[in-house]
Amino acid sequence: MDIARQRLHNLRLSGRPFVASAEAVHWLLAVQSQDFAPALWSIGLRLQPTTEAHLLRDFDAGAFLRTHVLRPTWHFVAPEDIRWLLALTAPRVHGVNGTIYRQQDLSAALLGRCQTLFARALKGGRHLTREELGEALARAGVADPTHQRLAYMVMAAELDGVICSGPRAGKQFTYALLEERVAPAPNRSRHDALAELARRYFAGRGPASVQDFARWSSLTLSDAQAGLEAARNGLIAVSSDGQELWAQPTETSLEPAPPALLLSVFDEYVAGYRDRRAICPPRYWKVLEGLGNALHHILVIDGQIVGTWRRTLTKTAVEIELAPLRRLSAGEKRAVKAEAERFGGFLGLPVEIE
Repeated sequence: MDIARQRLHNLRLSGRPFVASAEAVHWLLAVQSQDFAPALWSIGLRLQPTTEAHLLRDFDAGAFLRTHVLRPTWHFVAPEDIRWLLALTAPRVHGVNGTIYRQQDLSAALLGRCQTLFARALKGGRHLTREELGEALARAGVADPTHQRLAYMVMAAELDGVICSGPRAGKQFTYALLEERVAPAPNRSRHDALAELARRYFAGRGPASVQDFARWSSLTLSDAQAGLEAARNGLIAVSSDGQELWAQPTETSLEPAPPALLLSVFDEYVAGYRDRRAICPPRYWKVLEGLGNALHHILVIDGQIVGTWRRTLTKTAVEIELAPLRRLSAGEKRAVKAEAERFGGFLGLPVEIE
């Protein structure tokens, strides 16, 4: 089995694109999005031709949400998934945050008080920036609701399902009450939630190992294994490099890998796995790890990572700087140019390639 081609197909980087952003986010379940603009491009790559402006309108309308869930970092999630995902993964993420909570003197009682004050400030459909939420805390006498301390006060409220993303105010992000932003949904048992998480992870990202699933989901390995066991009737096992990988059966023949892709470093093709040997030679990954993820995105040729790229926006164009780790053929250069032009179309700007 060609693991890279199968993952490209299941992650919808090849084959039939989605029509709507909400469909893409629902299929992917959680889309890493601490780097907001590249995360929008990750969605755009999986859609019929669209624009960043269109996706921004969808986000502001609540077609998909942004909250802290998994690992911990921001992810895009579908409204219908946010409650059960948080209920399943938030305790684990709180545990990961425990050291910083202690360093910042953020007791459970204080975080609970902050959440009460956030709810009061946002009630009635109000949308406030993080700084405005900090001002509400300060008016109520909460000490030093600024910087990292405020960030973790807000994150804890996201994890506990009190607040989530609201529409942007200009270019600033706002928060809304989750109960006002998202329709109520029935609770899931832990068993059912683990099974759903596993089923959709392996359907959308397989073939993958249980270790990949545990790393992506923030679950313990034992919980990840329990989820796999609950979902495995709908999955098939394959062997690759001595690993047992799991995927949903595919009834259609696989399309060829896209000749070139310009991916965010946090695209799920990269961030969705612990072991990336199927998509990147180890020598290349060691180089990439030393470059700094926030500044270097991923250049993919025929399903394999072969370098990085960076974008710079000017008033009249988007400049793309390529840094391949090997020499590209003339055909590969043409494919990269076509993909860069697709990215420029997404932004509504002409492209200049360095």
